[in-house]
Amino acid sequence: MPASSVNYRFRTVRALVTLHEQHLRAFAEIWKEAKAGGIKLPGAPKDAYRSLDHLLFHVLDSAQGYLVRMCLHLGRPELQTVPTPGPELIASQLGAALNSLLDDWRAQLVDVHDSDLEPEIYTPGMHYWIDTMLEHAFQLQELMEPPC
Repeated sequence: MPASSVNYRFRTVRALVTLHEQHLRAFAEIWKEAKAGGIKLPGAPKDAYRSLDHLLFHVLDSAQGYLVRMCLHLGRPELQTVPTPGPELIASQLGAALNSLLDDWRAQLVDVHDSDLEPEIYTPGMHYWIDTMLEHAFQLQELMEPPC
């Protein structure tokens, strides 16, 4: 069920979850194209960029981590999630892993109130930024473009 069809308590949260879902699905499609095209990632010191499978794991695992952190910041009970399949399994389990992740996002945020998103006290740590999550999709698109 797409995020847009869920009856969220507040439209702001619906917009956040809907955008997240649309762009995570778009990333998955771009990743599939890159994988089918034999795209190789340029060398990078981070393990997350060792291969396309490592990058896919990184993106999905980070999306799960963002949800866990948001629930923590919202004062919700500790979130129990299905672990993201490792880089050696992620490609073959992409559909199931992505659907499970998006189901968690919908279920955990459906009743969040707008005011819950603006805590009175700032807590340090990595906060959710859609542009950070989408950066990898743009990088893959650039790698797939033919050189000028």
